[in-house]
Amino acid sequence: MSNGSFFSDSGRRGGTLALVAAIVGILGWLLWDNLGQRDDNSGGTPASSLPTVSSTSSPLPAQPPPSPSATPKSDDKPLTGKVVVLDPGHNPNNRDHPSEIARSVDIGTNEKECDTTGTATESGYAEASFTLDVARRARTLLEARGATVKFTQDGDRPYGPCVDERARIGNSAHADAVVSVHADGAPAGERGFHVILPKSVRGGDADTAKIAGPSRLLGERVRSEFMEATGSEPADYIGDGSGLNVRGDLGGLNLSTVPKVFIECGNMRDSKDATELIDPKWRERAARGIAQGITDFLNR
Repeated sequence: MSNGSFFSDSGRRGGTLALVAAIVGILGWLLWDNLGQRDDNSGGTPASSLPTVSSTSSPLPAQPPPSPSATPKSDDKPLTGKVVVLDPGHNPNNRDHPSEIARSVDIGTNEKECDTTGTATESGYAEASFTLDVARRARTLLEARGATVKFTQDGDRPYGPCVDERARIGNSAHADAVVSVHADGAPAGERGFHVILPKSVRGGDADTAKIAGPSRLLGERVRSEFMEATGSEPADYIGDGSGLNVRGDLGGLNLSTVPKVFIECGNMRDSKDATELIDPKWRERAARGIAQGITDFLNR
């Protein structure tokens, strides 16, 4: 091979290498332009136009999932934290213990018998059975609203308790409200319900000065809701027909240190009232009225 041929071949090789290098450079630029300057996740939007997140930005706080054991809203359980004592009047077993319930107990202002058997309808439906049924129905409603409900007796005692112990049960429970459930034994022909409020009295262990006012508010709420739930009218034989009666001779009220009322749901000795009192559907309405009256008082 001659020297001229050698230099000729070398020149051709150099030109080829330069061409290849130029082609590679162009391809690299095109690849960089399409990949380095584009964001594939944004469908071809230029990367320079995407929002920039500062490294100093504070992230949004994580929101924890709702706890299944969270405290229910107040409108779901409006009586949560409240204590209610229901006092079903008399006791179905009192009739079997005449000497025990006849003994005298101190009610502060004087003495009265421990308890009585209560009254009954002409058909023999006992007041003590009526009061237990209504109180149990009211308990179910109140507990569903979050209240803690205690009874003075639930048909689980041989007799009583005596009226002074009934008051102490409400006091010891630090009850927010106490309602004693009864039905009256007035002469036939006299109809209606009424709520008995404590008179302001003082004597011995009796001092109702602090509870007389709150008890009236409780009684007014129970009266209104009972009347609406049952359609019953205030008694036509007690007081001025308002459905409220103030008394200072009942140990269950005199010895109470917490707001307390009695409700006489109707007259068991009157045939028309008795027809309602023996009806389970009516007793459910009566319980609803009592429970709603208590609820209104406690949420006032």
